[in-house]
Amino acid sequence: MDVRMPSVDGIRATAHLMSTLDSPPKVVVVTTFENDDYVYDALRAGASGFLLKRARPEEITAAVRTVVAGDSLLFPAAIRRLAARHGGEPGQDRLAAAGLTEREAEVLRLMATGLSNAEIAGTLYLGLQTVKTHVGNVLAKVGARDRTQAVIRAYESGFVSPTS
Repeated sequence: MDVRMPSVDGIRATAHLMSTLDSPPKVVVVTTFENDDYVYDALRAGASGFLLKRARPEEITAAVRTVVAGDSLLFPAAIRRLAARHGGEPGQDRLAAAGLTEREAEVLRLMATGLSNAEIAGTLYLGLQTVKTHVGNVLAKVGARDRTQAVIRAYESGFVSPTS
């Protein structure tokens, strides 16, 4: 999805798709603009990732594959920078009501650092399928469509701090 399109911008189009389709698509937002507000708005609208138009074709292909696989298309530093501007106050964990188990909370914190399922499995000495189960439980409990949205909610709620 392009941020700037005639009639409807890509962020509004993404939000519309996410709210009206029973099975919304995975969306990668592409733009020429390096504006944190566009990144944040696109992710809040439901996009799974964000690329600049100057990305090489192989980077775009890799991005699509990454998003289809269910992984995030943002670097941890970018997520922390966005969270610092738009996130909740540290210690104001509004995800507590989600009822995450201790292990699910640990998995969400590692997701927020940008680790893949395989990297989380290695870090926690768990099987890959076990991590996938925990990730699925986290998504369901926090009401997120994908990992990116779960991480955004974790930062917005104060569950994860950009400085941690």
